[in-house]
Amino acid sequence: MSSDAMGHGVRPTAESDPGAAPVQLLDTAGVLQVSDATAEFLPVIEALSDDTLRSFHRDMVLTRRFDDEAGNLQRQGQLALWVPSHGQEAAQVGSARATRPQDHLFPSYREHAVGMVRGIDPVDVVRLLRGNTHGGWDPAERQNFHLYTLVIGSQTLHATGYAMGVAIDGDYATGDPERDTAVITYFGDGATSQGDVNEAFIFAASFQTPQVFFLQNNQWAISVPVATQSRTPLYLRGTGFGIPSTQIDGNDVLASYAVTLRDMDAARAGGGPRFIEAMTYRIGAHTTSDDPTKYRTDDELQSWVARDPIVRFELFLRSRGESDAFFASIEEEANDLAEDVRKRTLALEKPDNDSMFRHVYSERHPRIDEQREWLSNYESSFGETS
Repeated sequence: MSSDAMGHGVRPTAESDPGAAPVQLLDTAGVLQVSDATAEFLPVIEALSDDTLRSFHRDMVLTRRFDDEAGNLQRQGQLALWVPSHGQEAAQVGSARATRPQDHLFPSYREHAVGMVRGIDPVDVVRLLRGNTHGGWDPAERQNFHLYTLVIGSQTLHATGYAMGVAIDGDYATGDPERDTAVITYFGDGATSQGDVNEAFIFAASFQTPQVFFLQNNQWAISVPVATQSRTPLYLRGTGFGIPSTQIDGNDVLASYAVTLRDMDAARAGGGPRFIEAMTYRIGAHTTSDDPTKYRTDDELQSWVARDPIVRFELFLRSRGESDAFFASIEEEANDLAEDVRKRTLALEKPDNDSMFRHVYSERHPRIDEQREWLSNYESSFGETS
């Protein structure tokens, strides 16, 4: 896709032309787009405080610095695997900031920015990918940010089931802003080829669940280009199931925020599910076990590097008069975060054997007790080791 294809903000809907441009509020030069096409969203952006706008930038910069440091730690043998999110910060930060405290968020395994916005400790992600823990955190203690899901697409079913429960419990469409709940689930373009995702669409549409499906289309399902997976734009998948769908410029944090806010509010008010396709790009590898130079060109990569979401938003903030001191302070904070993550990662101890049996079930289970006892007896049979 050429940079021109990102367009200037015509919002696709179920009735719109499949060739319409994604919603874009900030162009690649950081200029706010004022037109009939963006009029719906401009009041939302104008209502944002300076502090909120600064928090968007801070979230993106800190996430990328954490991402870079974790990748370095993996290369140095400190993690079994790392999943980079470089380039997808705007889609994640904008959507996460559009949620309310009572909302539930179901990630795949690349949503580092979403998790950090919702209060997870980044070292919990490290612990998971280091193999020190089954899950990494308790969602109830992390603002309803659920666990990373490595089984492709299955989190969309988890989210839909939870949203059905919200509907059954009557925790939406009451008019109470502190009670009305919506669910958002994140997945990638590759996951749209999974049966689980399509089954989730069916149940969500049938039961009119209060949820948003948030697709980060980063153009590659490992080495398979999105054009091979789908002959039509992926946001049209949602419309085919009767779910109102919108395609956005996923490197525009303001577009991600405004459209997600609109759709989450519609879902929690009883309007049924919504689908957002965020057009973005995975700058790094699929994971640290992947070599993207084997299947994509440098010209393609550089065309997306030129649309960097952080650079774009910094240009926007500077046009509003933001000072050099602010950006320097964020860089310093990001470096401090990286140093802290490295220090605490190196200090992580090997988990005890019993930890693999904790939290498999919410209550004690005889089969787990049996396996725990077997392992204990097996290891004790070797006697003392020096």
